Amino acid sequence: MSTLAQHRSESRPAGVASLLPFAAAVVVITIVGGLAAASSRETYAALDLPPYAPPGWVFGPVWTVLYAMIAVAGWLAWRSGGGRPAVVAWSVQLALNLAWTPLFFAADAYTLALVEIVLLLVAVAATVVVFRRTSRLAAGLMLPYLAWVAFATALNLGVVVLN
Repeated sequence: MSTLAQHRSESRPAGVASLLPFAAAVVVITIVGGLAAASSRETYAALDLPPYAPPGWVFGPVWTVLYAMIAVAGWLAWRSGGGRPAVVAWSVQLALNLAWTPLFFAADAYTLALVEIVLLLVAVAATVVVFRRTSRLAAGLMLPYLAWVAFATALNLGVVVLN
């Protein structure tokens, strides 16, 4: 092990307990987003949706898995020595993730939500690139999220066109 790699591994807590801040951040985003989307079922059901729109019940299970992967990916990137760039990239995409929900569901601002989700898509892609520098596993864990956000962007575009 190189001296730099040894220093990086020694400077990071080894235990799973160091995952807790990442998990806590994701839980907070989930709770706040859930509060902002209190009427999401009704809103989604009332929209004219594109033919590729999944049923509403799909979103809960998908986001549960994705949020777990996002937390673990952030933790792995940090533990592998990604440092400030990894934590900043992870935090920015998480904040953008949170911002989309109230725009779409609470404000019914579908066009503004589309602009915002494009920014989120770019931020998630950038996070994958930053993570890849120090942890291929962390980057890989973000890929399903990237794919889902790309799909959600297309879905948001469909909502803008049809509503």
